[in-house]
Amino acid sequence: MRWARGRCETYLCFVVKKRVGPDSLSFDFGHLRNRNGCHVELLFLRYLGALCPGLWGYGVTGERKVSYSITWFCSWSPCVNCSLRLAQFLNQTPNLCLRIFVSRLYFCDLEDSREREGLRMLKKAGVRITVMSYKDYFYCWQTFVARNQSKFKPWDGLHQNYIRLSRKLNRILQPCETEDLRDAFRLLGL
Repeated sequence: MRWARGRCETYLCFVVKKRVGPDSLSFDFGHLRNRNGCHVELLFLRYLGALCPGLWGYGVTGERKVSYSITWFCSWSPCVNCSLRLAQFLNQTPNLCLRIFVSRLYFCDLEDSREREGLRMLKKAGVRITVMSYKDYFYCWQTFVARNQSKFKPWDGLHQNYIRLSRKLNRILQPCETEDLRDAFRLLGL
């Protein structure tokens, strides 16, 4: 929906996994909300140094380098500007892996939407982007919201919405693999 309630509010729940060498693994989790005109994705990047000590090579222990795997659960997919900043950051940080689960796609209705290009940039930077399924909402409810205090109650149409948005996201990300062919066809005038 183009004018959905809460469109200007984005919530980001995160899980950070730290690995030092082959055996060591630790977890951290939390949530953020956009505020004062700053998108939540950029807020997360501001806090990344505190969440991921050693990310920029300071945490080298002997020959073991610190690596991080971060999972986001977001109420909206990133806008094109946030996608660009994230892609640039990830290209400079090879020891960080990001996976994004989104509840809704932000302004991706038009074929030539800049937001679609932003999602493709993220995919090229190695980000795995997925639409949230029932299982993902359940996980978020148990981990970030209720913590086993109340049962998750899915809303009508959750599964149908997941199917529709997943197909749409797959169509958006598909050109990522066929870009070279598009350029070739364009050169041939086809």
